[in-house]
Amino acid sequence: MELAAAIKAFIAAVRLEYGYSEHTVRAYERDLRDFSEFAEQAGATALAQCDLELMRGWLWQRQQRGLAASTLARNVATLKSFGSWLEQRRLVPGSPASRLRAPKTQRELPRVLADEQITRILERAALRAESGDPEQLRDRAVLELLYASALRVSELCSLDLGGVDRRERTVRVLGKGGKERVVPLGAPAAEAIDAYLETGRPSLAIRSEQPDLAAFFLGRRGARLGTNTVYRLVARELEHEPGGGPRGPHTLRHTAATHLLNGGADLRVVQELLGHASLASTQVYTHVSTERLAQSYRQAHPRA
Repeated sequence: MELAAAIKAFIAAVRLEYGYSEHTVRAYERDLRDFSEFAEQAGATALAQCDLELMRGWLWQRQQRGLAASTLARNVATLKSFGSWLEQRRLVPGSPASRLRAPKTQRELPRVLADEQITRILERAALRAESGDPEQLRDRAVLELLYASALRVSELCSLDLGGVDRRERTVRVLGKGGKERVVPLGAPAAEAIDAYLETGRPSLAIRSEQPDLAAFFLGRRGARLGTNTVYRLVARELEHEPGGGPRGPHTLRHTAATHLLNGGADLRVVQELLGHASLASTQVYTHVSTERLAQSYRQAHPRA
């Protein structure tokens, strides 16, 4: 069997059978496309030639390109998943990636906005929405919901009309691994959503002869809102705010989680809200809170 054909079958499996998020599937595709190109240059186009040394060679090449340890760790995880799938399908006698070891990564704390920063962002969005422009009404609802309910961008874009209960102020989302959860939303987010549904969404829907009737958030042509549009929206907002780090929608998720913990929310409650399978994933936000406390102490205490 050819390596390219095996990769194609694996990607189809993770997309259709395993319930992985589209973000994860695209990461697998990028990694394995790069690996396949490396293998082809090495003359290894058959699956039988896809051995441990070939994989190590690919990882070494990527390391020489100066890629981050976190990226290399993801590359190793991709190869391990691919190798396990090959072994399960009995396409190879054993997983060639089983002996790969991921480099140790130093976990960086996520970027978190200060209270006044997120307030400015949402106030700017509300001011723009006063024009009645349907895209501005939608963008305000997007920003409010990302912060209010700490959604992943994939969860927000895959949200259907039936997923929002305006009376109970809850949102039903499909998270990683196809796990469903219901999360609350606050009064400002509910207000922004009401305005979008009453005026913005109908205006966006009539721009297309075949709008996506199920999608909650619509793009400018009536199709389901794409993740790239949300990334650009959040990036534009974060450009106006001081501080370095990522400028994507996940920053609003990090901010919401940290603000909840700073406000006294229980760690287990925040874990449930975020849809984390492991409490360890949620605990990073306690580190953020501790670091901000230490920074404030160093700046304010005369004998720090």
